[in-house]
Amino acid sequence: METFIIIVAVAVFLIWRMKPGKGVNSISTAELKSILDDKDKVFIDVRTPNEYRSRNIKQFKNMPLGTDFSKLPKDKEIVVICQSGMRSSNACKQLKKLGYEKVTNVRGGMSAY
Repeated sequence: METFIIIVAVAVFLIWRMKPGKGVNSISTAELKSILDDKDKVFIDVRTPNEYRSRNIKQFKNMPLGTDFSKLPKDKEIVVICQSGMRSSNACKQLKKLGYEKVTNVRGGMSAY
């Protein structure tokens, strides 16, 4: 019974961590593929440089989580990806706190791409 409670608690925590922040859009990797050539969007990958080098999408600029996001343009939509969707969700929340209005998280990240 204790193991079950721990598993449920971990599952709830992970679901809570992965849900998009208030005002953050969320798209699937299939939807991402249809917008990659949109010049009105800025694509950022918040994985580590090593993760980015091993596999990336050419339209995405590597800006690891913890980078100063305030230099990104505020007049364009910011599309964020990571490996699984957790770090990008965190980055989206940071962008919203910095005053960015059009922020989109890629659900499932590179694992789903």
